[in-house]
Amino acid sequence: MSEALTTVMPPRHGGRPSRVESEKIEGRILVVATALFFRHGFAATSMEQVAAEARISKRTLYARFRDKADLFRGVVDRQLQIWRISFDARPDAPFSLATVLREAAEGMLRVALAPEALALHRMVIAEAERFPELARTLSAVGTSGVEWLTDLLRRSPELGALSPEALAFAAEQFVMLVVSVPRRRALGLGRPLDKAGLAAWAEQSVALFLEGVCRWDPSP
Repeated sequence: MSEALTTVMPPRHGGRPSRVESEKIEGRILVVATALFFRHGFAATSMEQVAAEARISKRTLYARFRDKADLFRGVVDRQLQIWRISFDARPDAPFSLATVLREAAEGMLRVALAPEALALHRMVIAEAERFPELARTLSAVGTSGVEWLTDLLRRSPELGALSPEALAFAAEQFVMLVVSVPRRRALGLGRPLDKAGLAAWAEQSVALFLEGVCRWDPSP
């Protein structure tokens, strides 16, 4: 178990914790909950386990997360904050759409194939029927990337004339083109791509996407 999960919080002598201490407690809870959810799954993890592993009272835990679903949302939000870093940059105009899309594809693959992301994906698939709120929560993972790509395509000279709806559709298709097969293979459904294979996949996905979208006429 990592030091982050075993370090004992310093004792306090009554009173409410400071803002810094409160943030440390919440961060500690989320680190512990992430490890337990990924190790045991959503159904098999209890709030009592989380409190015990985090070395806090159940009252402290419930003061921050009203139930297990709320705690899971906190875990997902924490992962999203980490993953969203890949979509923070906004290239200055003029820019090469092919170059930026290739960098975006490589970033999306790093995010989607990270061990934490794969563990989360497995858990949601396993628990989706009994706990559909997990799938709804996880759907936010792709939203940031699609919004980022939609804005990128809107500002590109090649595609800027497309409607907002068409741009959003194209952005979502790009994400699926880049991520779906490599993630499926990483989950054990096929031979995983190595570093060189992933680089080639990203480059070829961009080439295929641009070849199609630049000729696309979305009008009915």
